[in-house]
Amino acid sequence: MNKRTRQRLIVVTGVIVIVLIAVLAYVGSGGASKAVTLAQAVSGEYANQRVQVSGTVVDDSYSNSNATLSFAIYDPEADNSQTLDVVFEGPVSATFGNGIVAICTGKLDENGVLRASELVTKCPSKYESAEGAVTAEYLQERGDQLVGQELKLAGYIKAGTLVGVGGPQRFVLYSQGGEVPVAFDGALSDEVRDEASVVVAGALDKNGVFQATDVALEEVG
Repeated sequence: MNKRTRQRLIVVTGVIVIVLIAVLAYVGSGGASKAVTLAQAVSGEYANQRVQVSGTVVDDSYSNSNATLSFAIYDPEADNSQTLDVVFEGPVSATFGNGIVAICTGKLDENGVLRASELVTKCPSKYESAEGAVTAEYLQERGDQLVGQELKLAGYIKAGTLVGVGGPQRFVLYSQGGEVPVAFDGALSDEVRDEASVVVAGALDKNGVFQATDVALEEVG
């Protein structure tokens, strides 16, 4: 082995050692998370530790203000009365809502609250036939006559209008030249996005907002 090759080997070895030290330091400082059940998380045995907990969002438990999302989750396969409070600071997906599965990673504080630094949401896609559904144009033209009536509304999500829960409307639906604001507090699948074709169940209120009880992708074929 010549001198130049030996020097390169020393440099490469040094880089590997530095990387290994950095990885060990990251793990040792709590950068890694341990997957635990919700029952384990609320037991207190993981206080001040970094964990990952999955659960279903408790209906209407969320509060989103000043870029801080607070909500509670429960384990649908265990004791439904046992909940874990979660606080997340960061961008919240427009799919977040009541009943969505939230995978929360962060540190449990001394009060048993999970201070999440990562939040992943999952919601299975649902499909519904548009048969018997009215259009946004039809609803606009006959809104006064249809207030409070249970309907199916079909159309497309107007680009740029889809937002997270907590506001006066979730998105604007358009079809046949008409537009209707839709309010919905439930979970949405990742496939419900700008220009998606959806079927919405619910009723129009006196303010012209369609209060949805369910949102599904339009069934094709």
